[in-house]
Amino acid sequence: MKKNIVWIFLIIAVSLLAIFFIFPKFFGDVVSYKKDNGEVKQEKPPAPIVPLLPPLDIVAYEKKTNELANNPPDPIVYQTVKTVTKDKNGKPVTKTTKVPVSPQPVRTHLWPATAVYPNAGALLPFNRIVAYYGNLSSKSMGVLGQYPEDEMLAKLNVEVEKWNVADPSTPAIPALHYIAVVAQGSAGKDGKYRTRMPFSEIDKVLAIAAKIPARNASGIADAGGDAVVFLDVQVGFSNLQTEVPLLEKYLKLPNVHLGVDPEFSMKTGIRPGKVVGTLDATDINFTAEYLAKIVKENNLPPKILVVHRYTRKMVTGYKEIKPLPEVQIVMDMDGWGGMSRKIGTYKAFIYPEPVQFTGFKLFYKNDTLEGSGTLMTPEDLLKLNPRPIYIQYQ
Repeated sequence: MKKNIVWIFLIIAVSLLAIFFIFPKFFGDVVSYKKDNGEVKQEKPPAPIVPLLPPLDIVAYEKKTNELANNPPDPIVYQTVKTVTKDKNGKPVTKTTKVPVSPQPVRTHLWPATAVYPNAGALLPFNRIVAYYGNLSSKSMGVLGQYPEDEMLAKLNVEVEKWNVADPSTPAIPALHYIAVVAQGSAGKDGKYRTRMPFSEIDKVLAIAAKIPARNASGIADAGGDAVVFLDVQVGFSNLQTEVPLLEKYLKLPNVHLGVDPEFSMKTGIRPGKVVGTLDATDINFTAEYLAKIVKENNLPPKILVVHRYTRKMVTGYKEIKPLPEVQIVMDMDGWGGMSRKIGTYKAFIYPEPVQFTGFKLFYKNDTLEGSGTLMTPEDLLKLNPRPIYIQYQ
């Protein structure tokens, strides 16, 4: 009988130990042990640090989006008023005057775009992103790969400071916009006319971003790093549904965002570079929803999705594009040329089809080949309606 009782106690003890190791939360906080001067002490593991983000200031958000809209003053509407008086001879005299209508009619504007409020921690519209674009393996694809790292970062910092001077109310923050999936003129092994950059190259971009001083709320350089990074996707004969999920491990990082380029989305079967490609609202919404899922699952601040555009057919179904609380969408004017051509493109394809925010791309070389031969300045771009909140240099 005593042996049976001993066995029962042994079984219970072993069971409790197993439950303790398998389900430690049932027994309170897990503790660790260490020896200090021969004594054994208990230590609780440090509690995970969860950053607390202040809630969105809706009043400040609406004020800022209205500033970005930069709508011209509404013209004053007048009405004609007739008054009848008498002259010195007693004859009636009719006098016609124009007076402002009261109250003045409210004029509707396309901007700011109607969109959902973002979650806490959104970069836009409280900051302006100033990005260098390109690929580390190519000097011809953009300034990001054209210069040695230190020289490139110094040039980027100069542009950031120009924006801070031009618009001190909107802190400019630096970013690297890296083409992670590059459209190709040849089919490649799988016939998709695109090349995926190895993760080792993306890691290099993240390492460079970690060297860029972070900016505080006033746009002043501060200690830290991990500047904003965009991974850009040119799908060729592939599609966003295939390419974007392959970048998920990077998109889980709080400082990594996404860009998609309709120019190289070749839905017609003609190879990249021969015609301008296209993306539909369904493609963009898929991407936004995918990013939103990552944000929710990883408790991240909102992601930014940049969509390049310089023709109407590059983006179809714009009214169906849906910004989400977790994803802010920027329609980026990607055309090159002199100032008048670029402004014309912006007015023709970005202004009349509002989604949420706008961007503007500047080409150090191609923009200076015609017209005045000079690059548009921050002051030039701040005159636009709406004002771009994302600036890209190539």
